[in-house]
Amino acid sequence: MDLRKLKTLIDLVSESNVSELEITEAEGKVRIVKSTPVSAAAPVTYSMAPAPVAPSVPAVEVAPAAAAAPAEPVGHTVKSPMVGTFYRASSPGAKPFVEIGDTIKEGETICIVEAMKILNEIEADKSGTVTKILVDNGQAVEYGQPLYVIE
Repeated sequence: MDLRKLKTLIDLVSESNVSELEITEAEGKVRIVKSTPVSAAAPVTYSMAPAPVAPSVPAVEVAPAAAAAPAEPVGHTVKSPMVGTFYRASSPGAKPFVEIGDTIKEGETICIVEAMKILNEIEADKSGTVTKILVDNGQAVEYGQPLYVIE
């Protein structure tokens, strides 16, 4: 199953009342389960229905955005291209691909995101020095989630 089809299925589940979806194809089996906070009826209905929710959400996020604002201009953020599990090294016990303070080149492998039992090497999309690692090893990551800050 290609990543576009998988992302479409994830989007459909997240936008619907379906809490779990399982599909079996020749290539394998995919199971998508909506997490508990997302499946709570009141917050989902409230956040998706009225238009005033959008202005109130940024108002709540003003303090975190102000705290995160210096990180954005100071460096370039490398984001996850897919949903999966983040790994800093090629195998358990191996040396991480990059550490804070390492100088990296564009195209260099900086981590792995495992999706559907496939290990996808994530490459730096910009050269520079790694100033922050924003995700813990073995942590689940979402599409577009910031992973590293490169200066």
